[in-house]
Amino acid sequence: MTGPALVLVGPMGAGKTSIGKRLAKLLGTTFTDSDAAIVREHGPIDRIFAEHGEPYFREVERAAVAEALERGGVVALGGGAVLHPETQRDLAAHRVVLLTVAPRNVAARIGGGSRPLLQDGDPVARWHEIHAARRPVYESVADVVFDTSTGPLQQVVDAVAAWARQAESRPAGENA
Repeated sequence: MTGPALVLVGPMGAGKTSIGKRLAKLLGTTFTDSDAAIVREHGPIDRIFAEHGEPYFREVERAAVAEALERGGVVALGGGAVLHPETQRDLAAHRVVLLTVAPRNVAARIGGGSRPLLQDGDPVARWHEIHAARRPVYESVADVVFDTSTGPLQQVVDAVAAWARQAESRPAGENA
């Protein structure tokens, strides 16, 4: 795969990392998870939130995202990365895939984690609030949407790969 990055966005629990790793392998390119890059450089995300707060984390995240987009390949963004206006502008030059998940499927996917934004109260209720707030932004930056709620993960990977190969012939930012 050449040209702009293939960027996966979406809510927590949509499968961005799992799908991204498989997708990069299938397409023969690199994979970068912005959250993993942050952890490598700055330590655990929950610790960053606790010690420095969300605004600081968002700036650290912005730098990690900019670097990942510049490197190209398949890039999975943390759920809130699209909130940064500069990231929204940058995404216009890349192929952006919104991965969605039905709310009924999310509880099993987000349980037992250390997601800082889900620590207060009911994690599933909190996920719904966050998703509702971010959904318009996800939809505004996405070129295409794939749902990860049902079926084997590999089916989604294959569908995204087929779309990406076909999309390479169109200018970035042109919706499918």
